[in-house]
Amino acid sequence: MADRLALTLVNRAQIQPKHFDLCEGGAVLLTEEGRKLVIAAWQARKQEEVAHPLLKQAVPVGLLPQLQARLLVRTLRGDVAHYMPYLQR
Repeated sequence: MADRLALTLVNRAQIQPKHFDLCEGGAVLLTEEGRKLVIAAWQARKQEEVAHPLLKQAVPVGLLPQLQARLLVRTLRGDVAHYMPYLQR
């Protein structure tokens, strides 16, 4: 999810070189403005809904990790025969 968000920000030119600082030793850090931009984009992305194939309903992207963890626990306990991973398309 993070990779997709990062690539979307770059492809849409929402995040630009001015949002980064080059530090000694070659480290690259986000500026304060860049951090705000990324956090706002992440918060917006978490609110978007996607269709979950197993639950057959729309769920917010931000809940996917919790839902998948619960499905994994049910599989490990033996309540469900097979774990079904969520594959983003």
